[in-house]
Amino acid sequence: QVQLVERGGGLVQAGGSLRLSCAASGRTFNIYDMGWFRQAPGNEREFVAAVSWSGGTTYYADFVKGRFTISRDNAKNTVYLQMNSLKPEDTAVYYCAAIKSTNSYNIKLGYKYDYWGQGTQVTVSS
Repeated sequence: QVQLVERGGGLVQAGGSLRLSCAASGRTFNIYDMGWFRQAPGNEREFVAAVSWSGGTTYYADFVKGRFTISRDNAKNTVYLQMNSLKPEDTAVYYCAAIKSTNSYNIKLGYKYDYWGQGTQVTVSS
């Protein structure tokens, strides 16, 4: 069992930055690949970024490449999402999720994930 708690959301102006964190409980954090997803009102949940269990491989949705950076610290059981150059269209609830080590295809599929956090709201004003 893994419990995930996201922090770091808030209100920011366009062009600004936020850093989300997701703290995981349990002693098996480092066997899970970790992902960030988001869902805006009226929209389906979408993949944002993911990182392999070792931190050695990262994946990004095209719309965040060059702006967002995912990383993890296995000693702290925490995964981060650094978000720069934020745009109003980045406004959404952001969720972190855990999936047992998987391939580059499944890691982008939300329904494949085993555990989810409660989400944190990110609002970007224009």
